[in-house]
Amino acid sequence: MSPSWDSNGSSVDDEKDKVEKVLFSLVITAVFDRNVNCRRAASAAFQENVGRQGTFPHGIEILTAADYFAVGNRTKCFLNISIYIVGFPEYTQPLIDHLIQKKFNHWDCAIRELTAKTLHNLTPHAPEYMANIALPRLLPLATGIDLNTRHGAVLACAEIVYALYKMTLENNRPVTDYINENTLESLKNIHRKLYNCQLYRGFGGAFMRPAVCCFIERMSLSKMPLKNDPIIDEWQWLIDDSLKSIHHFTSTAKQKIKFQEAVISALTALCNEYYQTAQGTADPEIQNKLVDKYISELQLSEEMTRCGYSLALGALPKFMLNGKLHQVLEGLQRVTWITVKDTTFAEARRDALKAIAQVCKTVGVNEDGPCDQVVCRNNVSQIYNSLLDCLNDYTTDSRGDIGAWVREAAMTSLMEVTILLVQTQPQLISPDNCRQMMCYLAQLSAEKIDRFRAHAGSVFLRILHFDNPVVPHIPHREELENIFPRSEFETLNWSAPSQAFPPITKLLGLPTYQYRVLLGLTVSVGGLTESTVRYSAQSLFDYLKTIRNDLEAMNKFCGTLIQIFKDNLHNDRVSIPMLKMLDQMLANGCFDIFTGDESHFYAKELLTLCKEEIRKSKDVQKLRASISVFCGLIQFQGEIRKNVLFQLLLLLCYPFPIIRKTTASQLYEMLLTYDDVIDAEVLDEVMASLSDNNWDADLPTVRAQRNHLCDLMGVPKPIIATKLHQGVL
Repeated sequence: MSPSWDSNGSSVDDEKDKVEKVLFSLVITAVFDRNVNCRRAASAAFQENVGRQGTFPHGIEILTAADYFAVGNRTKCFLNISIYIVGFPEYTQPLIDHLIQKKFNHWDCAIRELTAKTLHNLTPHAPEYMANIALPRLLPLATGIDLNTRHGAVLACAEIVYALYKMTLENNRPVTDYINENTLESLKNIHRKLYNCQLYRGFGGAFMRPAVCCFIERMSLSKMPLKNDPIIDEWQWLIDDSLKSIHHFTSTAKQKIKFQEAVISALTALCNEYYQTAQGTADPEIQNKLVDKYISELQLSEEMTRCGYSLALGALPKFMLNGKLHQVLEGLQRVTWITVKDTTFAEARRDALKAIAQVCKTVGVNEDGPCDQVVCRNNVSQIYNSLLDCLNDYTTDSRGDIGAWVREAAMTSLMEVTILLVQTQPQLISPDNCRQMMCYLAQLSAEKIDRFRAHAGSVFLRILHFDNPVVPHIPHREELENIFPRSEFETLNWSAPSQAFPPITKLLGLPTYQYRVLLGLTVSVGGLTESTVRYSAQSLFDYLKTIRNDLEAMNKFCGTLIQIFKDNLHNDRVSIPMLKMLDQMLANGCFDIFTGDESHFYAKELLTLCKEEIRKSKDVQKLRASISVFCGLIQFQGEIRKNVLFQLLLLLCYPFPIIRKTTASQLYEMLLTYDDVIDAEVLDEVMASLSDNNWDADLPTVRAQRNHLCDLMGVPKPIIATKLHQGVL
């Protein structure tokens, strides 16, 4: 049959072919182009042609799904819109061909990964084509020279194989209907060829190792008939080697997380498919070799190795942990300990905590069960103690408060373990463990870093309001539910100091929580961030106003404050904010109820603790904060006032000029504020001496000026300590 011709002499079939090429090109560009502007331009052009030509198959339907705004999201284009379009037969093969020819080897790694996932989603629309055309085309490229091509081909093969397996499950067909022996042998040889060609080393290893781990996971999930095949040991080698060398192949935290996830997922899938017997148990030889090796590797001196093997233990299936639980928990617990050699290994401690919670969820709970197999009454205290101890991790290094990562993981793990116990064996939660957990969470909900305060507050409320069933032994549950009603569970913004501090400060009125909440507030009120300091201090002052006339409550509050100071002497993380907070409290008259009581313990204890805190100190920030506290303590009457003046005059001759100047300045302001500190006859001379003398001068000159002030103010002159050197005075 001869072709038909139009009025211009052109073949109608040729015109149709040209229209189809334009059509497919526009659709492909609108869905698969990397650049958002190109996708939108193609979508707009497609819309224009649909309106003018009216001959594009399913044009209106496609245009509705891939309009100008929908194609703005690249992930949505690849993983959602493409599936809808491929559902129309005319577009199935052109879109798949484009991915196989142009996108799987794209220079952008993100495009290669999206392409592999898209091929997985598109496989059900053309399984025969994928199995007989796409896979044979991709398999040789999976071991080729070009890194991008090699990486993309491995990912694409993995996803296509897994998609074909899922189709066999749905259709009750064996996987060998799609994956023949030649294809299976080619799939097995991917790792061997890469290893023999040393393609797991260097820069390429950062891409190929996680890609092959993804391939191992997909092959395992696809239940490929490889049990007892030597390739399993080779895959296991790659997983183990990658666990201890993650740090060699990653430079950013995001890369490291993706690498870890790929390796851990591969390990879990491999164990589930190839290490489990028909009876659902582990092969004893494989179990002992694998678990014992991972536990021993936890004590290596490389932090990332500890991270990898901790997460690996947490990812092991239940049958691999059976009979080994006690050893695994002990090994992970040792990783959470802080020693001199591994103080800064915060990431290892964080991952060990995650693994502890994951192991507990994997093995389950049985109150009377064996401690080597399940969480039971014999090991639950050990688990809680490990998690609770890590809530005190405040390690710092050049990166800042790295202990916050550990505290965050400990909070999450505590919540997961507690919910697990509540839903299975709530009687295993002891009152003491619950009390400690809630008090620590309350403390962390009052601290200064917004992100971690928000996490602590969220965990605190999740446990408080969990009702499936309720968590037992929560101290002051009714009061807590009144302060934090269920209606505010989702709406309370813990990251905002203005919302977080007013309710958490109310816990100061609950005896069980007072110490921990006040400890958390101390580092916030005495912190550096303006908004945090303002709202935390205001919330604290508002609470103190409610008890300012209640002598018993104030005595208890002051006793708690003194105890916190004693417990954290020379701990700069707490002691410096404590001094700053005390300065604000004294300046705001929070202790007016005691100022007329010369025998009250509070001022004497506070003066003693401040003197001990700055003894032999060279920390200018701490010394300046203590000067402000001493000046605030002058409001107390009696002997305490003379001791405070003596301490201030002592600081007037401190070796650091900045401290001498600060002391003189604040002493001057204090005398202006409290006009009854010294006799009115000498006040003018004292003020003149403080303001006119040069406190930057050499120490003998400054000492003479200070001694003159002592005479004027009636304060004993400090005596210079005499040092004994080699028996000579």
